[in-house]
Amino acid sequence: MTEKKDKQEYDRKYAEKVAQAKIVRKIVFFCVLAIVVVCSIALISSFLYVKSAVGPVDINDESPVEVSIPIGSSSTQIGQILENEGVIKSGTFFRYYVRYKNETGFQAGDYELSKTMSLDDIIQELKEGRVIQEPVLVFTVPEGLWISDVIEIIANNTDYEVEEIDEVLNDEDYLKELEEKFAILTEDIFKEGIKHPLEGYLFPSRYDFYQEDVSIEEIIEKMIGQTETVFFKYETDLDNSPYTIHEIMTLASIVEREAQKSEDRYLISGVLHNRLEQGMALQVDPTVAYAIGEHRYMTTFADLEIDSPYNTYRYAGVPIGPIANPGEDSIKATILPERTDYLFFYARFNGEVIYNETYQEHNRVHQQYRDEWVEGRQD
Repeated sequence: MTEKKDKQEYDRKYAEKVAQAKIVRKIVFFCVLAIVVVCSIALISSFLYVKSAVGPVDINDESPVEVSIPIGSSSTQIGQILENEGVIKSGTFFRYYVRYKNETGFQAGDYELSKTMSLDDIIQELKEGRVIQEPVLVFTVPEGLWISDVIEIIANNTDYEVEEIDEVLNDEDYLKELEEKFAILTEDIFKEGIKHPLEGYLFPSRYDFYQEDVSIEEIIEKMIGQTETVFFKYETDLDNSPYTIHEIMTLASIVEREAQKSEDRYLISGVLHNRLEQGMALQVDPTVAYAIGEHRYMTTFADLEIDSPYNTYRYAGVPIGPIANPGEDSIKATILPERTDYLFFYARFNGEVIYNETYQEHNRVHQQYRDEWVEGRQD
């Protein structure tokens, strides 16, 4: 009797296990089926999204859309502009798409596009640079100029007088408007003792204007906008810099005035960073020339005594503001300096820069080559 009960109990438990196994298999089957369905939907959705994103926004809307691509725009910025103008569906997709296809060489300018164009059509248009018209006003500003030189270039290429341009550039109310409009401009440009609030912020580049009677304000804002575009290309690296935007632009302007070659910009930037980190005065001649207000190829001991917040021989730390308009390479070099043990550098008349770790070595180089500047200027 006992054996019979044991067998019944065994059969019951076995039946329960079989039933549980069936339930588990069903659950696993439906889970796998659900995953397959979800993945299939995701793949189909992705395919449809990509197909939609690369296709025209509106195949029936042939109305022209004028799109302006500023000089130096990154693919991220171009994508955002195109999305804002409604000719593509996603600026983010544009950025990844051009990276995937390794598309480069986009041309700045004013374009006439339409919502009937595919993404590939738009990319091709931007690469070929077919702008809608020839510019009415064109001028080029080289790197390393003082703002007074920039003003003269603008005056020489427009009907505006130097005094008119200078007045706008120093209008406090207008400067406040610019500060609110551009992230690159901070309240530091209003520090007491600054010669020109916008010194260093009018980007050196070629500028094309397509409308008649362009205003001084439009010219200024296009140049500041270009500075902002270039500067924030390196936004992800700014967290590693201990300096403010204004200080970075100031150091970049010194780098621009001191270096002729790209590799020297990064090394000189490294020297400036090292000196600042050790509490040393920067002691760079271009700041003295700017303080005096005269372009100098050599500075005298008397020059070094000028009492100015720009004089890096007299005052330690980063000067009060930029001393010239830095180009992109100098800005990048300031944000991403080459790290070395150098604390001194000497620029020869032929453009070679010699670096040293000690003052004794630097002084020897200075004495060896200083006459080159006198002889070179006399030739």
